[in-house]
Amino acid sequence: MQRLWLLFAQTATVGLALWFIVITLKPDWVGNIPGMSHQVQLGSSAVALKETPPTSAPATQGSFRDAARLAMPSVVNIYTTKGAGQARNPMLDDPFFRKFFGDRPDPEEKQFSLGSGVVVSSQGYILTNNHVVEAADEIEVAFADGRKAAAKLVGTDPETDLAVIKVNLQNLPAITLGHIEHAMVGDAVLAIGNPFGVGQTVTMGIISALGRNHLNINTFENFIQTDAAINPGNSGGALIDANGNLLGINTAIYSRSGGSLGIGFAIPVSTVKTVMESIIKSGAVVRGWIGVEPQDITPELAESFGLGRKSGAIIAGVQKNGPADRAGMRPGDILIAVEGKPVTDTTEMLNLIAQLVPGIKAKMTVQRKSQETTLDVTIGKRPKQQSQPIERE
Repeated sequence: MQRLWLLFAQTATVGLALWFIVITLKPDWVGNIPGMSHQVQLGSSAVALKETPPTSAPATQGSFRDAARLAMPSVVNIYTTKGAGQARNPMLDDPFFRKFFGDRPDPEEKQFSLGSGVVVSSQGYILTNNHVVEAADEIEVAFADGRKAAAKLVGTDPETDLAVIKVNLQNLPAITLGHIEHAMVGDAVLAIGNPFGVGQTVTMGIISALGRNHLNINTFENFIQTDAAINPGNSGGALIDANGNLLGINTAIYSRSGGSLGIGFAIPVSTVKTVMESIIKSGAVVRGWIGVEPQDITPELAESFGLGRKSGAIIAGVQKNGPADRAGMRPGDILIAVEGKPVTDTTEMLNLIAQLVPGIKAKMTVQRKSQETTLDVTIGKRPKQQSQPIERE
């Protein structure tokens, strides 16, 4: 037994001696042995670094890389120029004029602006905000893969602040439209765009609210509110869900400084789809109209006029010879239903009437004094509205 133990001790001693000689004189011989730590030589000493072995499928729990990867190729940068080609007034160069009125912008000098857009069709159709391309003389689109192309305006809808442009390219990476009806407050969302022109950027947040209106941003409002960072240049970019599907088009922010304060608004994909299809089909959006000036019923108005209800829309004015006037609607009536659908306020009234097809007859229920009356109104075509200058992101 003692002989065996002596033999083992001698073998171990010789092995350790050989190992010491190898790692001292030829450390690279052992650097590639699987599972071994490698050493970094720092002066006369070595520091062992332990590395995690690579895996074939990195963990993605808590990551939105797949959603971003799917949607980012569909989001584009949009560059527009305005004011090019106008004649310069000679008075702008007159020293006397400049003494009293100062320097004025040169009409011949191009004014550049930027925004974002979303490819909605592989045939070249791109969706963006109306205020991104409004009054633009030239529109250029830059894609995530480095391609650039001139775009032409297909049509705009100032009342929802949406526009469709088209480039002459094929097989573009179109985004997948999501389902806003399945979205809920608290769901994670990503905003993709080109803030401040720094390049394509992805920010994360949640859905803070749905169905936001009465913000005086657009005529027709049904916004998704999010705290995902949205800044100047993000206009027209995509708000996507955790699967990379389009939920909305980023359009405005609430801000006191011009930067993100965590309150951003996106036009929901339900509105986007309707407007987009109408613009592509006919170049514009056709909406119903009856020619009235509505006003919300407030608790103060209800109490002052002794109204028996606190929902509906008061008809404050009726356009002479308009659809409502010809049907017998009068100022002071309270519109409470359109085609059997209840009217809660002026926003609901505008949306319900806008969905009606011009030329058809629609039943509208009004309360006149204490009685309800049903009127048959022949729906007219909503006149084109002039877009108002509104501060946006």
